[in-house]
Amino acid sequence: MTTLAGILCTAFALLSLLHVHWAFGGRVAWTAVIPEVGGRPAFMPGTGVTLLVAAALATCAGLVAAAADLLATPVPPVVLRVAMYALALVLLLRAIGDFRLVGFTKRVRATRFARLDTLLYSPLCLALAAGVAVLALLSRP
Repeated sequence: MTTLAGILCTAFALLSLLHVHWAFGGRVAWTAVIPEVGGRPAFMPGTGVTLLVAAALATCAGLVAAAADLLATPVPPVVLRVAMYALALVLLLRAIGDFRLVGFTKRVRATRFARLDTLLYSPLCLALAAGVAVLALLSRP
C-alpha cells in the first residue's frame, strides 16, 4: 500500500509542479496540452486557473498521503475514504471524457492534443483512478 501511495503522490505532485511551471510562463509541452478546435486552442487558461489546478493536484497528493497514513491529519478515516472514492470517480470521468474534445469518447481526433490524449492523458487518468480506488479499498475504515 505504501508503494502505491508513493507512486500516486509522486504523480500528483509532478503534475502539480508542471502546472505551476505553466502558470509562470513555462512552455514545456505547452502546445500539446490544450484541446484544439479548427486549429486553434479551445480555451486559454489564465495564470489563476492554472494555479488553481496546481493546488487541486497538490491537494490530491495530500489526500492520498493522508489516506495511506503517510501524513497525519485530524480528518476521520471515513471522510478520507469517501474523498478518495470521489477523486477516483472524477479521474474516471476525465478518462471517459466529454464526448467532444477530451477522453476516450472524444470526437475530435486529428489534433496533436487528441493523439496525446488517447495515448497518454486519458490512460494516465484511468491509471490514477484505478490506483486511488485500490488505495481507498485498502485504507483503514
